[in-house]
Amino acid sequence: MFQFITRGAKTIFLFIFTSAFAFTAFSFVLASCVTGEACINDPLNLGAGGVPILIGRIIKAILGVVGSLALVMFIYGGFLWMTSSGNRDKVEKGKNTLVWATIGMVVIFASYALVKFVLGDVLGLK
Repeated sequence: MFQFITRGAKTIFLFIFTSAFAFTAFSFVLASCVTGEACINDPLNLGAGGVPILIGRIIKAILGVVGSLALVMFIYGGFLWMTSSGNRDKVEKGKNTLVWATIGMVVIFASYALVKFVLGDVLGLK
């Protein structure tokens, strides 16, 4: 699929992508007790919501990753189409990739709206 990219470039891209994901997707909170002893007070910052809030955050994180993958598919489809050099098969493959990426984005947005509705309006969580 990506034969023109060298092994070193793939490794660098993978390192940058995973590093960016690791540093932006997770945040750790360190807290100390009033007495000076180390303690953990609600490390996930769930508040009174508990498990439903945690599940909502996990679902939103998954939808964010899937949305990023859809963006990569848009770029890949456009790249195929632009580098097709008039080859009808590559043009068709690029168009199909763009169409299916669009359908995927519609599904992602619909699922995000459904999750937001269920967690926000039905369960009363934010």
